Amino acid sequence: MRKKSLKAFKDKVRAKTKRSRGDSLARIIADLNPALRGWFGYFKHATPTLFRNLDRFVRRRLRAVLRKQDKRPGFGRCKADHLRWPNAFFETQGLFTFYTALAQLRHPR
Repeated sequence: MRKKSLKAFKDKVRAKTKRSRGDSLARIIADLNPALRGWFGYFKHATPTLFRNLDRFVRRRLRAVLRKQDKRPGFGRCKADHLRWPNAFFETQGLFTFYTALAQLRHPR
């Protein structure tokens, strides 16, 4: 994976998950999912640790949006935010996760 590709992906996610965007979480996720699916489709043979780190990055950005909607300062990096909005919460909201997609790719049902 080239650093330039990774930077471009993160910049695209940052643009779609601005804290001052003013949309609901469902709309942000619906806007974000096609980019995540397309990026996974192209880079699906990258290392699994990269996918885990990118999943963390996306969820952290979404937690920052939720903090802003609750009128709380900060960027969603504390443990309390992880407990308030765990990873399973984002899966129930319909967020595409790289790690789950990679597991399904390796072990199709």
